[in-house]
Amino acid sequence: MNTIDIHEIKRHLPHRYPFLLVDRVIEYIPGEHLVSIKNITYNEPQFIGHFPQRAIMPGVLILESLAQSTGLLAFKTATKLYSSQELYYLAGIDNARFKKPVEPGDQLKLKVTLIKHKRNLWKFFGKATVDGELVVSADIMCVNQELPQ
Repeated sequence: MNTIDIHEIKRHLPHRYPFLLVDRVIEYIPGEHLVSIKNITYNEPQFIGHFPQRAIMPGVLILESLAQSTGLLAFKTATKLYSSQELYYLAGIDNARFKKPVEPGDQLKLKVTLIKHKRNLWKFFGKATVDGELVVSADIMCVNQELPQ
């Protein structure tokens, strides 16, 4: 079973604290799927204001965790590392559904499945679960492009 630790994640993704939202990859098959983990802790900056009376992980950050997982799968599928001369970014989200709140102490299990890859466009289906219960699902499109010189 293929895994990726935080050190390798940082070689594939340009994100850093507080926006690196994948802690570990527990399984992947290039060209097929990837399963990652995001541990939710009360120390994260979004919980100061979302919400003070009861901390809830913002849905857009769960979607971002899924999108970062797609980046890891794309780079493993294309067998290359992130390059500062290229951006891999979110191009679209369709059919996003939020089923249950995520709170500090939860562990998100993020599974992304590659649906289609053509040239620089990637399409995935992603779902996030906590303790086996679906919390978020979405169709995610990403694109990679070289930066202008």
